[in-house]
Amino acid sequence: MALNTSAEAPLPVGEVSRLIGGWIDRLGAVWVEGQITQLSRRPGAGVVFLTLRDPSYDISISVTCFRQVFDTVADVVSEGARVVVQAKPEWYAPRGQLSLRATEIRPVGVGELLARLEQLKKSLAAEGLFAPERKKAMPFLPQLIGLVCGRASAAERDVLENARHRWPAVRFEVRNVAVQGVHAVPQVVQAVKELDETEGVDVIIVARGGGSVEDLLPFSDEQLVRVVAECRTPVVSAIGHEPDNPLLDYVADLRASTPTDAAKKVVPDVGEEYERVRQLRDRARRSVRAFVEREERGLAQALARPSIEDPHRMVDERADHVASLLDRGRRTLGHLLDRADSELTHTHARVVALSPAATLKRGYAVLQKADGHVVRAPDEVTAAESLRARVAEGEFTVRVDAGDA
Repeated sequence: MALNTSAEAPLPVGEVSRLIGGWIDRLGAVWVEGQITQLSRRPGAGVVFLTLRDPSYDISISVTCFRQVFDTVADVVSEGARVVVQAKPEWYAPRGQLSLRATEIRPVGVGELLARLEQLKKSLAAEGLFAPERKKAMPFLPQLIGLVCGRASAAERDVLENARHRWPAVRFEVRNVAVQGVHAVPQVVQAVKELDETEGVDVIIVARGGGSVEDLLPFSDEQLVRVVAECRTPVVSAIGHEPDNPLLDYVADLRASTPTDAAKKVVPDVGEEYERVRQLRDRARRSVRAFVEREERGLAQALARPSIEDPHRMVDERADHVASLLDRGRRTLGHLLDRADSELTHTHARVVALSPAATLKRGYAVLQKADGHVVRAPDEVTAAESLRARVAEGEFTVRVDAGDA
């Protein structure tokens, strides 16, 4: 229930603590899952103290239980183990401290862990976080590589040594973090975010050596998977050995079986690249040489053709034929002209013989009226009519005599 308080009517601390205790007492028992980070078993003490932590959200809560409750799992539970606890929330009023009073503790078995991981895997896959189209391509030659790994770990040494052996000029931006335990998830998440925001980082490698299923649990954490899915920089997962498959492998842009394999997949080998360049150069040289030789053979074949070897030969052969045709044409044209000239001469002679001018030269005359009409009969003229007489050498005017009309 809400309390009516004010600056003039405040509640004492003891009353507030008592009220909080009353509210908490009304809560029933709950089942809680977490990872044991601190475990205190004092000799002779009847109560065991431990701390449960949620590695995904970096939250802890104190747990107490009677020794006989803990003794049932003492052989299989230690710091770092994941457990499920049935407990009743309790409020310690003098210190204002919340804790859980455990009545039963159960270790989380490997089979149960794997089943939960499989369920989480299916859920994230349904969201599309593992889809191949989300994968980003690796750069051919990364200049700066971000590396997330344990401090002074074999994974760090394997990545650095193998990468620099393959390409000595490669540079690293290393973030040393806890790779197992309760602090692993928040530290790895923070390191990945920092490297993703760092200018010049071309690819991020998250590396860790092998371990048990429990040791590798931080790399199957949902928070880490989602952070990697949101990265703009390509991420390589190099966790454990070949059989190990944390969920980070599925969301990462590239999965490497080991840290050494990650170095080989991310950094090209300078010797191999030199050899590849040499092979490509030789291949290009052979291709150019083959092309030149093929063109030279084609040119030689073209030059061996008669038309190219003696280009004037065809012209000379055709010149005689052209001269023969030209001579034949001239003769034919001469015959045609001679025959046409002869026909023209004969025609001219006939025309001259039959022309009126020739008749006039024999002494005849042509009489024409004033309108140009030729007189053919005496009755066509009248007395005293003027006519024009045309003779071979010209014309003159005559008059019709009255007695002739």
